[in-house]
Amino acid sequence: MAGDNISTVVPPKRALTDYPLIDSDPHVRRVFGYARPSDYAVAGASAAASPLAFWVMERVSPSHVGRGGFSPVMRLAVAIGLIGGTHILYSRSCNRFHGLTENSREVKMDMREMVDKVKKGEPLYGVSKVSPHLQGVAARNSRNSNFFLQVIPWFNLVNHEHHGVDTAKYYQQAERELEAERLSKLSS
Repeated sequence: MAGDNISTVVPPKRALTDYPLIDSDPHVRRVFGYARPSDYAVAGASAAASPLAFWVMERVSPSHVGRGGFSPVMRLAVAIGLIGGTHILYSRSCNRFHGLTENSREVKMDMREMVDKVKKGEPLYGVSKVSPHLQGVAARNSRNSNFFLQVIPWFNLVNHEHHGVDTAKYYQQAERELEAERLSKLSS
């Protein structure tokens, strides 16, 4: 048992939510890929709020810093806005992966993506270039990290198999679809 991967011995804790869990440790590409247009709109509005607020404050109560004093502050405000907007976008998308908010669209997208990978014979969560031990370490370090993202920005950048989801549903759906395709070819 000393060589066993601890994530296979102790399963990840599952929160009781109103919506289904899609992935307890989504890869950063999936998080941004599954984000809704409304997430991008909210993130864009949030990102624009910081420089807009600084501009309004300067117009209402000028700082009189002189030439070149306002530009660095605006650059900082834009940077803060972009970081904040990205944080909001990432958090909103991750909340759907965890089933904390309504996620029917993402459940369908996940099922389609994974079933297509099963049909092609590809690994569900991508090919990893790191050892299985390091995959487990990465999974344990990044799982649920989006809940503490405002303190420690930590993202899943490693492809691994530890996602807290029973993957049998993807294989069963792929079998059903392949069987339906085979039967439709036979009846034609």
